[in-house]
Amino acid sequence: MLRTEALSLSYDDVPVISDLDLELPCGRVTAIIGPNGCGKSTLLRALARLMPPASGRVTLNGEDINRIPPKRLARQLAILPQTLRAPDGIRVSDLVMRGRIPWRTFLSPWNEADKTACEAALEAVGMTGFADRELSELSGGQRQRAWLSLVLAQQTPCLLLDEPTTYLDLTHQMDVLALLRRQNRQSGQTIVSVLHDLNLAARYSDNLVLLANGQVVASGAPEQVLTPDNLLSAFDLEARVIPDPVTGTPMVVPLEPAEPVLSAGV
Repeated sequence: MLRTEALSLSYDDVPVISDLDLELPCGRVTAIIGPNGCGKSTLLRALARLMPPASGRVTLNGEDINRIPPKRLARQLAILPQTLRAPDGIRVSDLVMRGRIPWRTFLSPWNEADKTACEAALEAVGMTGFADRELSELSGGQRQRAWLSLVLAQQTPCLLLDEPTTYLDLTHQMDVLALLRRQNRQSGQTIVSVLHDLNLAARYSDNLVLLANGQVVASGAPEQVLTPDNLLSAFDLEARVIPDPVTGTPMVVPLEPAEPVLSAGV
């Protein structure tokens, strides 16, 4: 269970998140949504202990994450950041093996459990046939799958992902989100993602957290969060919300603004 208690976050004394109390449901798929600059990625970084609180705290199963030893935390929580970097020439299999580091000691040899975990992670994302390929040779969608296999190989109860569908076309976005939901259903893993597409967030998530101005506007099931009033409050967006004709989940249909948002000279 991940929880924030009176959490405040800031950059150079500029507040981004203020006095936030939030509980993320265990064993469910949650999407954090909201307008640009509202603090979505900042919040995710704090949940992963990549950013220290200005005040308040983040707890994992009731324990302050800043007091959890790094290796034990890495066995409970994995993060896929927005910016991904790997050494030149690294193969997919070698990248995925890095997900096993929290489970090994300095002198421990590569064992059967590590091999099984990596093979299962590659199979889960459909990348078994690409294990010997260099990461640089893959398409954007394939590379994203390779990075996902790394965090899946880490085998943590909780997985955090910062905009995992960025730079992917619609087909690959749906593919990645369906993969994550399938992983949740099969393993019970808690999955928390920062997403921009409201309709895909509603389709593939059990729970939504809508942020604006460093505060939670609404949190809960998609149909409870994606309402015209909440969209107006968070995005200053006039919209209708109708059932998705395929899934029945909420679908946001923006209305044309009465006047252009940008001036003609912009």
